[in-house]
Amino acid sequence: MRHPTEGVLRRLVDEPNGVADPDRRHIAGCQACLARLAAVREDAELVGAALRTADDVDTSAAWQRLSAALPATAPAAAPARARRSGSLLRRPAAAALAFGVVLAGTGVAAANDWFQIFRTEQIAPVSVSTADLVALPDLSAYGDLVVDGEPDLHEVADAAAAEAESGVDVPEVTDLPRGVDGEPTYQVGSEVTATFTFSTEKAARAAAEAGESLPAPPAGLDGSAVRLVAGPGVAQLWQSSGVPSLVVGRALAPTAFSDGLPFETVRGYLLSLPGLPDDVAAQLRTFTADGSTLPLPVPSDRVTTSTAEVAGATATVLETRDRAFAAVLWVADGEVTVVGGPLDADEVLEIARGLR
Repeated sequence: MRHPTEGVLRRLVDEPNGVADPDRRHIAGCQACLARLAAVREDAELVGAALRTADDVDTSAAWQRLSAALPATAPAAAPARARRSGSLLRRPAAAALAFGVVLAGTGVAAANDWFQIFRTEQIAPVSVSTADLVALPDLSAYGDLVVDGEPDLHEVADAAAAEAESGVDVPEVTDLPRGVDGEPTYQVGSEVTATFTFSTEKAARAAAEAGESLPAPPAGLDGSAVRLVAGPGVAQLWQSSGVPSLVVGRALAPTAFSDGLPFETVRGYLLSLPGLPDDVAAQLRTFTADGSTLPLPVPSDRVTTSTAEVAGATATVLETRDRAFAAVLWVADGEVTVVGGPLDADEVLEIARGLR
C-alpha cells in the first residue's frame, strides 16, 4: 500500500474522523508514517505558537488553545471548535477517555430507568503511544453516538456569576507563582451528555474492514445503551500577552449510566473487540471493577506522569518532557479540579495545595 499523503497526515491531526480506516491502520503500523506524523504535529504546534503570539487578547481562544495542550480531562477543557454532533467524543484522546469510562466497571444505583455504572472517585493515567491514538477505533464504528448539548464555554463577569450559573464553587487561589499576576477572567462550561448505543451490525462491519471476525455478542447487548454525563464546570484564566499563564478549573466529575444490561458482560465483550490496541486494553483490565476510576489517556512520548497528595486526595501530575507545561488534577466530593499552565510540576502543586 502506498504511504498516505501529507494532506491525510494533517487531517489526522486536525480532523481525525475524516481519515479513512485503511489509512489509519497503515499509519499505525508504519514507522516511516509515524515519524512523518510526528513532524506534522510539530509543525502544527509551531503554527499555533505563532498564532498565539500574533493574536489580540482573546480569553476564550486562549483557553481553547491551553485546553488543547492538555490531555482530555474535565468538560470545561473541551475544545470549543468541536461543533458537529459526536465530534466531542470522536477525537482520539477523547475517544480513549470514553472507552475507558465504558470499560471501567459497574455499580448498582438506580436512576429512573438507567442504572449508574460509573462514578469518578479517582483518576489514573493510561499510557498511549502515537500509534495507539492513530489505531484507536471511532466509537461510531461500534454503534450510534448522540451528543446532547455543547460545552458552550463562555466568559462571565466574575466568580459569583460563574458559581451562580454552574452551581460549582470557584477555587480560590491564595498565592500566584512568579510571572503570573493581575486578575483572572472567569468562564463557565455547560453540562454535556453523550449516549452510545451498541450495534452488532456496525461492529461486525468494522471487524470485517479490519480483516477480523466479530466475537459472538452476549444476549441483550445489541441495542443496549450507555449514557455519559459530564459537567458543568468553571475556570479561572490568567494570561500574559494574550496567552494563558495559569488555568484553575473545576467541574462535576463524569458519571455513566446503563439502560440495564449487566455491565460486567459489556466490559468483557468490549475489551475483546478488534481495533482496541492490546496495550490499552491490558491497562484497562487492571482497573478495579467498582466503576470509580476515570482513565486519563496520556501520550507517553510527550508527557510524564506521577502522583502526589493534594487536599487528602491522590492527584495525578502531568508534565511535558520538555518541562514547558505542567498540570495537576484530582477528584474530591464528586468534582474534578485542574491546575495547569506553562509552569513546572512543583509550581502547579504549590498552587493546588494552597487552593481554598
